[in-house]
Amino acid sequence: MTDKRALIIVDVQPTFCEGGELGVDGGNAVAQAIHDFVVRNRDCYDLIVTTQDWHIEPGRHWSEDPDYVDTWPVHGKAGSANAQLHACIKDLNIDHHMKKGQYSAAYSGFEGVEDNSDAVPTREEVDAMASRTLERLLRDHGVTDVDIVGIALSHCVKDTALDAQRLGFATRVYTDLSVPVSPELGELALDQLRDAGVILVEGADSTL
Repeated sequence: MTDKRALIIVDVQPTFCEGGELGVDGGNAVAQAIHDFVVRNRDCYDLIVTTQDWHIEPGRHWSEDPDYVDTWPVHGKAGSANAQLHACIKDLNIDHHMKKGQYSAAYSGFEGVEDNSDAVPTREEVDAMASRTLERLLRDHGVTDVDIVGIALSHCVKDTALDAQRLGFATRVYTDLSVPVSPELGELALDQLRDAGVILVEGADSTL
């Protein structure tokens, strides 16, 4: 069987970039770097997918007194400008978009459902999409290998990569196309990824 590779762009949204509700230093720069990487390497991928936090009523995930571990300020609010894809990513005209966390906490892209609209769905509508998972999309396209980039390396990038590896996809994370919430949490995430067998690579300026 011929290997097929997908690129998963995780949560590159204004809400997680400088000036956003949970802005990460370097977010805008990594959005531009991912854009440039895709322009150079698009033909090397059989599938490209984005993920987005698309919170509507995520329960305790949002808090007025957040601990920044399990609870967070309001962010990724479905339908808001800051929950849209970053302009650098939107410019790529990607066809497949996974929305996650509509009515619960969600970190991994594998917890989302494919929703290529910008609608704010009801719980019933989200339930009706339940079979449209990232795993299903990858399997339907015969994907064997995944590359993962985005924001934040220490959280949603890490969790998406760990799930991909657990599900049997040969998984790589581009460390220079991802940014953590902090250097310390970034190093912890890299250790977890290595321990799980995820391959860590650099090459933002390269052509595959």
